Amino acid sequence: MQIPSGEKLRFLVAGGCNTLFGIADTFAMTHLMVLAYPAQPALMTSAGIAVSTVLNITVSFFTYKLFVFKTKGNALKEYLRSLLVYLPSLAISMLVVVPLTVWLRHVLPNPARAPLVATGMIVAFTVVMSFLGHKHITFKKKAVDPVGAVDVE
Repeated sequence: MQIPSGEKLRFLVAGGCNTLFGIADTFAMTHLMVLAYPAQPALMTSAGIAVSTVLNITVSFFTYKLFVFKTKGNALKEYLRSLLVYLPSLAISMLVVVPLTVWLRHVLPNPARAPLVATGMIVAFTVVMSFLGHKHITFKKKAVDPVGAVDVE
């Protein structure tokens, strides 16, 4: 078994905190949206995820920037790149959440839990995609060749 590097360990810790925050925020927003319009639980689940995503992305970005990858400057450029990481996951989530919630309402013993179960499944997918994206896109470090010249991207 390989012990994770400092960066990977920091990502797991930050990711755990971000995930707990994101789950709580997303579940709370989903619950509030479903309460506001209970006749459309699948649509309101999608709305809850969309609304909470803005806050979750911002919190995650600063956690990863300051604690995990420890980059200096370029905050706006990195934030915009972080959106490139999150937007495909968000788009997939938005396309999948409604049919997933409808399907779960038919298969779960308690159909009222379908929005929360669907949200949990989507959060798990997003965690994996975000590590890969942040590592290789948002906070990608420039490679240095053996003679010390910086690789221009």
